[in-house]
Amino acid sequence: MTFYTFLVFIHIFSAILGMGPGFVMIYIVTKASTMTELRHAYAIRNRLHIFVMAGGTLLLITGLWMGALNPALFRAGWYVLSLTLFLIALGFGPIALSPRSKPIKELLKNHSGDEIPAEYDALAKKLFFYERIENVIFLVVIGLMITKPF
Repeated sequence: MTFYTFLVFIHIFSAILGMGPGFVMIYIVTKASTMTELRHAYAIRNRLHIFVMAGGTLLLITGLWMGALNPALFRAGWYVLSLTLFLIALGFGPIALSPRSKPIKELLKNHSGDEIPAEYDALAKKLFFYERIENVIFLVVIGLMITKPF
């Protein structure tokens, strides 16, 4: 096994580790019917987010490393577009997701009672809209990596 093949191996495992859990994060919280369940669902999301961050970091590092070892990748449209989309998706965290998740975290922390307040639905709808966009971006990146169309 060459070092480049090893990087590809790590890259694929990183995609599974990092992106896989990211695709179910919305689903986990949408099934909660009480505040207790909702708090628990968000606790699970936070734990899964560690895998998403670790896998995403490894994806970026191994992808760039493979590009450094094979500079022709930087002239391949699928690679440049994948990298660009990946960086855009990474920017979603601090720019779009974090500001929309903070009010939800506050609500989970401060709400008393076991009824999910109506305001949660509006907040979650905004957050999940951007998470779905991010998931679509990641699906496009995966498609580009598999097919290498141009």
